Amino acid sequence: MGVLDVVPAGVLTGDNVRKLFEYAREHQFAIPAINVTSSSTANAVLEAARDIKAPIILQCSQGGSAYFAGKGLANDKQQASIAGAIAAAAHIRAVAKSYGVPVVLHSDHCAKKLLPWFDGMLEADEEHFKKHGEPLFSSHMLDLSEEPKEENIAECVRYFKRMAPLGLWLEMEIGITGGEEDGVDNTGVDNASLYTQPEDIWEVYSSLNAVGPNFSIAAAFGNVHGVYKPGNVKLHPELLQKHQAYASQQLGGKDSKPLFLVFHGGSGSTKEEIKTAVQNGVVKMNVDTDTQFAYLAGIRDFVLKKKDYLLTQVGNPEGADKPNKKFYDPRVWVREGEKTLVERVKEACADLGNVNRL
Repeated sequence: MGVLDVVPAGVLTGDNVRKLFEYAREHQFAIPAINVTSSSTANAVLEAARDIKAPIILQCSQGGSAYFAGKGLANDKQQASIAGAIAAAAHIRAVAKSYGVPVVLHSDHCAKKLLPWFDGMLEADEEHFKKHGEPLFSSHMLDLSEEPKEENIAECVRYFKRMAPLGLWLEMEIGITGGEEDGVDNTGVDNASLYTQPEDIWEVYSSLNAVGPNFSIAAAFGNVHGVYKPGNVKLHPELLQKHQAYASQQLGGKDSKPLFLVFHGGSGSTKEEIKTAVQNGVVKMNVDTDTQFAYLAGIRDFVLKKKDYLLTQVGNPEGADKPNKKFYDPRVWVREGEKTLVERVKEACADLGNVNRL
């Protein structure tokens, strides 16, 4: 039995998201969540998933959403981020089924100051639900980890009560992911904040589970956004087993891994760290920094190799009257970035055991 025996191809919502994550947890693999900022990057991620027969998660950050709508738009009230997230969701929904793979359509980190963006996406979900019986997105991520624990949990519960009737999955973060990404700078946080305690995870689980079962927890185990020199990041994915064991004990011990866990800051992690995290119930791993660089690499190499064909519209080493349109056409050089991004997404899937899963 494969994933397509459990959930359909195309964008998943409601219990189908849970079924996918349950299947991944049971079969000990995880699904990479790739940040996309354009139709080009979204299509490349879907292409990679299709080629290796794997489910995939596409996600938009607040900044990535604004970029999807256009950098020329004002965003003082998160209007560009809201419009861009909706546009990204509409595009992905329009093409996902054609790639023949299950897709989780997700919004990435939303800190307290960005809640108007979250509210705007939820309004779009509610409108879509009225028309189609399902939300626009599959899931959303609330990151209130910088706030006091009590406020973090209470706000997540409040939003989850609004999301659950629509069949939306909630991802929340307890403990802080270090480093810097998308305008959020946690490079100077206290080291203890990078490691979540089992009692905190249980408090989150019991609070959210009282509302509904469709949620996951991003527990901090030394995670850092970005890629750093070896030794600079002290990841301890073995700590995730303690979270599972503590929650299992509280629930009576019937399920050894009751938690759906998320791995943030996956770029630059060793394959052994990734393997340990997956064995301990991680079903989703965020990958952004590495895939950004991969997308650049293809374009960079093409420009460097074809430099003499890109300086003018007419005239190149083959002759002064030779046209260069077939080199500067965006469909040519952008495609080179897509190709290298495809390969990096395949690598991320392979690292997580997410190959030939359909």
